[in-house]
Amino acid sequence: MKVSHKWLQKYFDQPLPNAEDLDHALTFHAFEIEDIEAKNDDSIIDVKILANRAADCLSHRGVSKELSAILNIPLKGDPFRNDRKQYSQSKVLTVSIDDSKLCDRYIGAAIKGVKVAPSPEWLKNALEAVGSRSINNVVDATNYVMLDLGQPLHAFDAGKLGQKDDVWHIRVRSAKDGEKITTLSNEEKILTSENLLITDGTTDAPLGIAGVKGGNAAEVTEATTDIIIESAHFNYASVRKTAQKLRLPTDASKRFENNLSPETAGYAIDAVIKLILEIAGGTLEGVTEVYAGVEPLAPVSVSTEKINGVLGTSLSNDQIADALLRLDLPFTESAGVFTVSPPFVRVDITIPEDLIEEVGRIVGLTNIAAVPLPTTDSAIEINKRFYYAEKIRQRLIELGYDEVMTYAMGESGEVEIENPIASDKAFLRISLKDGISEALSLNAGNAALLGRDDSAIFEMGSVFPSNDSEIYEIGIGYYVSGKKAEVKIREQLDAAKAQLETVLGVTLETVVTGNVLTFSLTALLPQLPEAPAYDRAPEPLSNRYKPFSPYPFALRDIALWVPEAVFSVEVSEIIRTNAGAHLIRVDKFDEFKKDGRVSYAFHLVFQSSEKTLSETEINAAMDAVTAIVQSKGWEVR
Repeated sequence: MKVSHKWLQKYFDQPLPNAEDLDHALTFHAFEIEDIEAKNDDSIIDVKILANRAADCLSHRGVSKELSAILNIPLKGDPFRNDRKQYSQSKVLTVSIDDSKLCDRYIGAAIKGVKVAPSPEWLKNALEAVGSRSINNVVDATNYVMLDLGQPLHAFDAGKLGQKDDVWHIRVRSAKDGEKITTLSNEEKILTSENLLITDGTTDAPLGIAGVKGGNAAEVTEATTDIIIESAHFNYASVRKTAQKLRLPTDASKRFENNLSPETAGYAIDAVIKLILEIAGGTLEGVTEVYAGVEPLAPVSVSTEKINGVLGTSLSNDQIADALLRLDLPFTESAGVFTVSPPFVRVDITIPEDLIEEVGRIVGLTNIAAVPLPTTDSAIEINKRFYYAEKIRQRLIELGYDEVMTYAMGESGEVEIENPIASDKAFLRISLKDGISEALSLNAGNAALLGRDDSAIFEMGSVFPSNDSEIYEIGIGYYVSGKKAEVKIREQLDAAKAQLETVLGVTLETVVTGNVLTFSLTALLPQLPEAPAYDRAPEPLSNRYKPFSPYPFALRDIALWVPEAVFSVEVSEIIRTNAGAHLIRVDKFDEFKKDGRVSYAFHLVFQSSEKTLSETEINAAMDAVTAIVQSKGWEVR
């Protein structure tokens, strides 16, 4: 959602920080920022509102509430804390709802004698700043209130509706299968009974698609003198399905489908009536409402102990209370247990973890000290199969093979599955060869796209040759096109076999079927010595954990030619050793062979946990890497 810095400022007496500082505050405590755009004397901030907060934050009021909590700056006033207006019952408008499960609240306000005209400059500027086109003062008023408070509204030209005894009637009903409506954008939509309609209750003519878009039958124009303003609450699932099936996403549907509170509709009608009377004139002829009311949101309780246990903090009761007060979440506290009564807009607060998240983000992740993760003194149990499987995996990767995972089920086998996921997946596989062959075939079809003429893959996994046996099998597959393909395939598979025999120190009993070589690691294990320790024993989690850096990373690429006998892991290790302390990742993204050499290309990611790295620092690291590889006689491309 795009929000205006000037618009946000209307909620505060104290001057707000600039847009860049608001970007930092929201990013670290609430929402990501997509972009900041300077527009005239304003700054437009594109805020990425998460789905769980769309009900209260797809509005300038919602974002202002967030900034108030994060920056600890009081709001000038919260429209949702104002006393509701008391209106006389309209004598010229009635409302009926066929299904309260699809529409549980409908407020209609009849205003006569309006003067439809261009909007005042302040309103035009406010709407256009956030990407909304100005239409006229009445329509603009409804859009402004929606963007301000988050509640969609709609205005109908009452003069285009039928009357009975000088009374207009609005009916909310399901559409009929095949019923048509032409929208305000002049699109004809064919409806079904799953779509909810706003209709002229006198003529039964469709006026709008509920929660999605108005129809052109009652469009407000400069000729309009009498209007009906709609502020309603529609079932979120119904709105979402309708918008999707009709391919008609709108600002209104985006808000309704995220489960707005029906209470919001009442405050929105107050705001839009006031604004229309100010800028378009007219006389309010009363308000008609159908609403049974809604139960308050259920209280949620959480203890200080649990908050600190989850966050890894030592917050006091006073600190937690301060965070809740800043968030404007009413609460009581007893013996370290906080019970919050969520305001009607905070439909996202339902469990204790929701409150913990709220406290944590207001305190700030950067203000929560890092705590070492627990360690264990127990000896690492050596799994023999895992040990040798890792040796095989590492060597095959060094040889340029890519690991794949194929279906463990197939259309034939010895072990039938009781509830298969598909008719061709009714049996457990008896070998890896079929899955690898299929993968090679699929890769062959994309070979031209990838600019390659070969494909080298492997798989490791269980196979089931009978009901009472499970074997851990290794499968290696190779595909190449062109002349003497069969010879090249066999040479490649033989070379892979020889490499693995060297690593394992035994002769492998393999089966070659076409371009796939398989062997049983289960059968091989008794011939192999016991593993004394893992080659790369896993470090304790406490040694591996590092807090994330709040500073940006920098990306650099390097590509180089090396002799064909040099594996990429060796090159990667040399880069890691010589690129300095700020290198956090090395990722290979390209490899190809030519004329007895192999080209490797790597992404190098640099980042500091203490500052933003300068170009000079990064260039120095890259120069160090270049110097060391050149000293080995390798060519930097």
